[in-house]
Amino acid sequence: MKKLTIILSVCLWAVATQAQNFGSEAMRKLQMAEFAISNFYVDKVDEDKLVEEAIIKMLAQLDPHSTYSDAEEVKKMNEPLQGNFEGIGVQFQMIEDTLLVVQPVSNGPSEKVGILAGDRIVAVNDSAIAGVKMSTEDIMKRLRGPKGSKVNLTIVRRGVQDPLLFTVKRDKIPILSLDASYMIQPKTGYIRINRFGATTAEEFKKAMTSLQKQGMKDMILDLQGNGGG
Repeated sequence: MKKLTIILSVCLWAVATQAQNFGSEAMRKLQMAEFAISNFYVDKVDEDKLVEEAIIKMLAQLDPHSTYSDAEEVKKMNEPLQGNFEGIGVQFQMIEDTLLVVQPVSNGPSEKVGILAGDRIVAVNDSAIAGVKMSTEDIMKRLRGPKGSKVNLTIVRRGVQDPLLFTVKRDKIPILSLDASYMIQPKTGYIRINRFGATTAEEFKKAMTSLQKQGMKDMILDLQGNGGG
């Protein structure tokens, strides 16, 4: 018993010593727990998984808009901003376990069939994705597919009593930031930026150069409807 007490005392001393390097009291408590588990638990633990789960549980105590996406999920959600991809052509956000369409890609498959910003996708090919605790990755697997393939989406729209059914033909989606670029008067150019992404600066530079060659001295920059980036 004495030996066990000494071992436990040494373990607690090690945890306390390590915790001295941490920040606030609350943060020290959290990090002490993680340190103790990873170093003194009887079996080997996956530290990364522990931290990921801890973050998810903490955010669950906040409002429904506070969610956590790991690096892989963020990468996939940002693909529409990086270049070309094959899919239905929407920017979305998960809110309260429901996929909310933030903005359909201009002239993309979803916009062409009439899907609007603010629509909520509740089912894909008759398989519910809302209220079933489905991961973002699983939802994206259902929405993605090769160019030319079709997917049926059940949509809930504000102000419309019954769900709407859309059949979307997947396509290769070129994600462009500029909707329009032209001269509206002899010396005045017009550029509309619908979103910000990885290609925005280069697109804008090319549009500016083209309009300047046409005699542009003044410019109207239209950011209406731009959801940011």
